[in-house]
Amino acid sequence: MSKKHSPIDQELIRALATLLHETDLTELEVEQEGLRVRVSRSAPAAPVHVASHAAAPAPSASEPTSAAPRAVEQVNESSMVKSPMVGTAYVAPEPGARAYVEVGDEVREGQTVMIVEAMKTMNQIPAPRSGKITAIYVEDGQPVEYGEPLVAIE
Repeated sequence: MSKKHSPIDQELIRALATLLHETDLTELEVEQEGLRVRVSRSAPAAPVHVASHAAAPAPSASEPTSAAPRAVEQVNESSMVKSPMVGTAYVAPEPGARAYVEVGDEVREGQTVMIVEAMKTMNQIPAPRSGKITAIYVEDGQPVEYGEPLVAIE
């Protein structure tokens, strides 16, 4: 037996689908008054770039942007700290404050390297190991997806 959706449910779903499209996210889930809605779409495969001595390729969504510091060498997949959730990444505790980490900083395991805000909750992202920050892949206030690289620690 199928359950018929009310017009308000369809409006919510349309609004979420529009938000998903506008933010280029691949998945969005909300729960409101006992109703849980998850809207998702498949994302195109991210291109893989191999380091060479030729001209550098244009940055993709998974590479550092010009506003974020870049690593000179190719980054090992296992050195990446990835977002544990969909949300908004913040590199500092508050606007105008010093960033938690910068390229070249030494961090210790458990040290906060960034915050990801999800559903109005600020989630501290700890360094999974001690090491040196070799790349920062996101800008302050940038939307991030689950599994998206945030920083690299070598």
